[in-house]
Amino acid sequence: MQDSPVSQSPTSSHRLRFGRYDYGAFLSFFSYACASLVIAAALPTIASDLGFSLDEGGTLKGGIMQFGRTAATAITLVLCGFWAGRWGKRRTLGISVAMIGIGIVVGAFAPAYIALVAGLVIAGLGEGILEGLATPFVNDLHPDEPGRYLNIAHGFWPIGSLVTALGTGLLLYLGVSWRYVLGGIGGMTILASLVLLLPERRGHEYPEHPEIIPSSVVWGHVVSVLRTPRAWLFFLSMFIAGAAEFGPTFWISSFVQTVHGGSELAGGVGLGCLAAGMIVGRLGWGYLIKQHQLGRLVVVSALAGAVVTSFLPFLNSLWALFGMLFVTGIAVAPFWPSIQSHADHCLPHKDSTMFFILLSCAGIAGCGVMTATMGIIASVVGSLRMTFLMVPALQLILAALLIVEARIKPINGEAS
Repeated sequence: MQDSPVSQSPTSSHRLRFGRYDYGAFLSFFSYACASLVIAAALPTIASDLGFSLDEGGTLKGGIMQFGRTAATAITLVLCGFWAGRWGKRRTLGISVAMIGIGIVVGAFAPAYIALVAGLVIAGLGEGILEGLATPFVNDLHPDEPGRYLNIAHGFWPIGSLVTALGTGLLLYLGVSWRYVLGGIGGMTILASLVLLLPERRGHEYPEHPEIIPSSVVWGHVVSVLRTPRAWLFFLSMFIAGAAEFGPTFWISSFVQTVHGGSELAGGVGLGCLAAGMIVGRLGWGYLIKQHQLGRLVVVSALAGAVVTSFLPFLNSLWALFGMLFVTGIAVAPFWPSIQSHADHCLPHKDSTMFFILLSCAGIAGCGVMTATMGIIASVVGSLRMTFLMVPALQLILAALLIVEARIKPINGEAS
C-alpha cells in the first residue's frame, strides 16, 4: 500500500494511486460531512423536540446555532497552522476528527437548545482544524497533480452528505429518535480518527516537514500571503463559494418540509439529490480535469448554476425540485476544491499549507454568514422560499470575480 507522496507527471495517464493516508482523508471528509449535515437533515425534528419550531420563527435560532458552530470553526481554523507546524499535519488532523465526533455525541444527549449549541461548538472546534488541514494534507501526498486528488478527496463530502441525508430522513420517518442518529454518527467519526492516529508503518510515513516549524516562521507565511493583493480576490471568491454551496445545503431539508409540506424522508431526499449531484461533479471532474483548467471550470459551473438555482424558489413539484437540486449539486461541486487548488497554482511562491488555511477561513466565513442570513430573513418574512434567490446572485458574483482574476497580470513577484 502506497503511503508516501505519489509522483505522477501532468501528462501521464489518468490512473490514480491511493494509500493509507488518502483513505484517511476520504474518511475524514465523509465523517465531517455526516457530522455537519445530520443537523441540517434533522433540524425540523430537533427544533420541534427542543422547542423552536421552524414554522413559528425558529429559523432564527437554527441560523444562529449554525453561526455559533461556524464561529468556533473559524477560531481553530486560524490557529491550526501553528499546531500543525509543531505536531505535524497527521496527528493534528486525527485529533480534529475525534473532536468532531465527541461534539456530536454531546449534542445527542442535549436536553435543551443551549446544550445542543455547546455540543456543536465542540464539533466546530474540530471542524476548523480539519477544514484547514485536510486540503494541504492531500496536496502534500500528490504534489504533481493535486487538483485531481483534491476534487476526489473533497468528493467524499457529498458522499457523506448523501448517506446522511437519505439515512437520517429514512430513520426519522420510521420513528427513530434523532438522538440515536447523532450518537451513531458521533461514534463513527471517533472511530474514523484512528486511521490517522494509529502508529505509522516504517517506510510508509506521512511526508511531514522534517523539523518543528517555529511559530515565527508560520506567522511569516501568514503575513506573506496577506500582503499579496491577488490573494484577496481568491479569499473573496472562497467566501462567495462557501456561501453559495453551504447555504442551500443547510436549509434544503427544512425548505422541503416547511415550504413544500414534505415529510422527513422527502427532506432527506432533497438534500440527497443535492449531494448526489456534488458526488458526480467532484469525482467526475477529479478524473477528467487538468490543473490549468480549474479556473475556467469554476466560472462555467457558476454561470450554469446561476441559471439552474434561479428556478428553485418557484418550483411547485417536489419531483421537479429534486431534479433541479441534482443539477445544482453538479454546478456547485467544483467550487471549493478547485478554487483552492487554482489559487495555490497561481501563487506557487506562497506557503501552500497556510494559503489553504486562509482560503478555508474565507470559505467557512461565507458558510456561516449565509446560513445565518437565510435564517434571519426567513424568520422576518415567514418563509425560506425567497431566501434561495440569494444563491444565483452569489454564483454570478463568483463567476465575475474569477473572470477578473484571470485578467489581472501578476505583480510583486506573483506567478500565474
